[in-house]
Amino acid sequence: MARASAADRLTEHYAGAQDLPACTVLSGDEILLLTEAADAYRAAAIRLGCAERTHLVMDARSDWGAALAAAQNTSLFGDLRLLEISLPTGKPGKTGADTLQKLATMTGDGHLPDLRLLIRLPQLDRATQQSKWAQALKTGADWTDIASIPRTALPDWIDARLHRQGYTADAETLAWLADKVEGNLLAAHQELQKLALLHPAGALSLEQVQAAVLNVARYNLYDLRDAMLLGQADRALTVLRGLQAEGEALPLVLWAVGEEIRILTRLAPHVHGGLDAAMRSQRLFGAREKLARQALTRVPVAAWPAALRHTHEIDRIIKGVPVDGLLRDPWAELERLVMRIATAGSRRR
Repeated sequence: MARASAADRLTEHYAGAQDLPACTVLSGDEILLLTEAADAYRAAAIRLGCAERTHLVMDARSDWGAALAAAQNTSLFGDLRLLEISLPTGKPGKTGADTLQKLATMTGDGHLPDLRLLIRLPQLDRATQQSKWAQALKTGADWTDIASIPRTALPDWIDARLHRQGYTADAETLAWLADKVEGNLLAAHQELQKLALLHPAGALSLEQVQAAVLNVARYNLYDLRDAMLLGQADRALTVLRGLQAEGEALPLVLWAVGEEIRILTRLAPHVHGGLDAAMRSQRLFGAREKLARQALTRVPVAAWPAALRHTHEIDRIIKGVPVDGLLRDPWAELERLVMRIATAGSRRR
């Protein structure tokens, strides 16, 4: 059986919790995982005696005095109370920031012993994470970042969900399912529930799954970039065609591809010396730096300027200007450009 994901382990933790911290923060962009964690927290709060629940959805324009009043509104009978604050934008504004800092201090100092405070946030950008209110919550609250399920872990996640419903599936079936639901966990959850309605518990065949599951995969520009730079030609083509089918704007897709090619064209002359400094000058760090290094190792230096010219030519086609030797369909020509990078150097390996 596949190992449970971090999100599933958090849900299991709440199911067996004997107490809850005075202040808890759940942060993440995957709606399904965040909702499941919050539901599990809420169930634990009820089990532990929270008789009253107040839920506020806030933003920078909200009346944050209401949140402070709800926190300080002591129960008549001394029962535990649950206050949930959802901040979908991750931007509380000045008044909201001050209120969140105050709530972090009050719960951390034990001034609200009958309150359990749950704050739900999206994944915050780096600047917001360094803000005073976010730092106050990180210090005074039990903060959990709920990460999305990466593509490489998606078959295991599906396997664990199927086991929970009493089903098993082989590796081929799990891989097929992962391809169909990638980037759309909420729809994936619904498709797995559909299988439970259609088939009795036990082993699921690939044919049964293929007959029942829709193609609900959703891709983004980062998926395309990663596949192209990693040399995953089949996946890059699948993602590009998925973006086209979803109605993604062609100029935006070309910009995303072209931006990577422009940066790597600048870096290519430094492959044999000074690459570290060149990476810093282009502000490439972490996972993106690793991707760039892999692409520069695989793709010949001379291929990058030609690919950059190809990018400019596709831009002309989008604007209605034919280019000799190129296709008139800009999406088809963009496929050729992406394949040009994804397959470069493959014959040498």
